[in-house]
Amino acid sequence: GDARVRGQTGVLSERRGSYPFIDFRLLNNTTLSGEIGTKKKVKRLLSFQRYFHASRLLRGIVPQASLYLLDEDYLGQARHMLSKVGMWDFDIFLFDRLTNGNSLVTLLCHLFNVHGLIHHFQLDMVTLHRFLVMVQEDYHSQNPYHNAVHAADVTQAMHCYLREPKLANFLTPSDIMLGLLAAAAHDVDHPGVNQPFLIKTKHHLASLYQNVSVLENHHWRSTIGMLRESRLLAHLPKEVTQDIEQQLGSLILATDINRQNEFLIRLKSHLDNQDLRLEDAQDRHFMLQIALKCADICNPCRLWDLSKQWSERVCEEFYRQGDLEQKFELEISPLCNQQKDTVPSIQIGFMTYIVEPLFERWAQFTGDTPLSENMLNHLRRNKAKWRSLLHKQHSSSRSNDHSGQVTGSQEQTLNEEETP
Repeated sequence: GDARVRGQTGVLSERRGSYPFIDFRLLNNTTLSGEIGTKKKVKRLLSFQRYFHASRLLRGIVPQASLYLLDEDYLGQARHMLSKVGMWDFDIFLFDRLTNGNSLVTLLCHLFNVHGLIHHFQLDMVTLHRFLVMVQEDYHSQNPYHNAVHAADVTQAMHCYLREPKLANFLTPSDIMLGLLAAAAHDVDHPGVNQPFLIKTKHHLASLYQNVSVLENHHWRSTIGMLRESRLLAHLPKEVTQDIEQQLGSLILATDINRQNEFLIRLKSHLDNQDLRLEDAQDRHFMLQIALKCADICNPCRLWDLSKQWSERVCEEFYRQGDLEQKFELEISPLCNQQKDTVPSIQIGFMTYIVEPLFERWAQFTGDTPLSENMLNHLRRNKAKWRSLLHKQHSSSRSNDHSGQVTGSQEQTLNEEETP
């Protein structure tokens, strides 16, 4: 059925949990359908209590009776990492371990506080936690790449970009909140498969959004649904919440990779004509879109150890889709054939045609700041390492082929000797 809910502002939102796959284990183990909802509510309540306790400890508020949820050494390290959240070498994998898998909630609460958003928008801390727990829980932890850790990584990158002087000097609190919220929720409820897969399997989301920005529309509408369910912004005037919902949609929809050239051409035009006026809300919003696009695909610009992990994760997700397509006798999507599409070749192509053009323009916009130069240097070094690994793969493959030919020749000689 139609999974949309129309609110007072007129923007359609998604009911939560509209992702393609059903966990049949839950269905098999539950006799009454009502139990599923009850278990989820209890789980969410307990999760919220854990997150709230952890965040209190991170802020230095230690309860009299310890709940033994996280070791104090871990919390101390997490606090130390948060003090350096604006550094480009921030290790989100380590931070996620230190926060017991709650990197997105912990990071967003900290950033909302750092940027003064809680005070400016008079946000209720409990309600903010509740909303962030919803967002974190609606990411699928079984996805190798599109999960809550990826969302936290994109949010940390967005925080770095929002601090770039060329942009920071003009940003309003609304701009900053929109940028952070869009980064945190830009892939929420991602099913681990791409849009072509949803279209060719005739998934209900593809029909709902008429095969256009299917996943991005779902991420946006799901975010609106959670904002309304949590009532995070319910105290703000109707026209303000309506504007926030629309702008969140504009930001999240900009992450559709199919619109890459559209945004790149527009950015190039602005930079060549030098007609960006960041005093203008429309131009600021466009640069927020570009910043989010950069944050979403910044993995190749990270330190090699971090970048390599993300590369392997995204390719693992591609391969899983390819295996699924093969299982159901569907045409295997590009980049999803593990037998043909290697991690180095996928990454080199991604860097060359998608990442480099965007980040070179971003560096032009920021004025070649230390951060931009650092990212481009990492990008070039990482690309060189992938080229080296690809060369080794080809060399190994040729060596194996040659070895196989020799073996075949030896077998032929033996057979000739045995022939009367």
